[in-house]
Amino acid sequence: MTVLMIQSHYQEPFGMTAPPFAEAVASGRMKIVREMELTAVNLDEARGLITTTHLDQIGFQRFAQAVTAFLDRGGRWIYNGHILRPILPELGVYRPMPQPKRADFDQSRLFEHPIFAGIDQKLLETNRGVAGFYGRGHNPPPEGAIVINALGPARVPVDWIWARPAGGEILSHAGNEFWGCGDDPETKKLLAARAVAWLSGELNQ
Repeated sequence: MTVLMIQSHYQEPFGMTAPPFAEAVASGRMKIVREMELTAVNLDEARGLITTTHLDQIGFQRFAQAVTAFLDRGGRWIYNGHILRPILPELGVYRPMPQPKRADFDQSRLFEHPIFAGIDQKLLETNRGVAGFYGRGHNPPPEGAIVINALGPARVPVDWIWARPAGGEILSHAGNEFWGCGDDPETKKLLAARAVAWLSGELNQ
């Protein structure tokens, strides 16, 4: 079974999202499916799932049963972006930070999840010296979720991992794809590789 990435129709084919995963696609470990071509069979055949910040959340609702079944059998899902149309009842709607200042974008590591372990979170804090690309709020963590990375003195839970009681795991990142943040290309490459490894079941916390 492969890692499935759903590529939004707002993105050019194999555009901004795909390059960090070119090797995984070439090796057959990852399959990229355009959003308009997605079927429930794609989810049935997936071991891991990546959705981007551009996901059509309204259209994705028609796959609620397939997503639930994917998780029930132990699938892992990396959800990037703001949850505005929750596909599971336990998920809440995105909450932006009210009038954030620069200090509110400072990042701190609260849990060493294997995707981020050993990586200095400060490397992801700015893009070309500008902060805020990583996240400006959070998707509310469900009961039992563990916060990985937090923003500012309020420790806003921008990244969390949730082992769903009925099966499967969701890693929520409430911002642009985390492997596209920061200015260090090697860190980006490492995050993308670890994301595939975790979704494939090769990395465990």
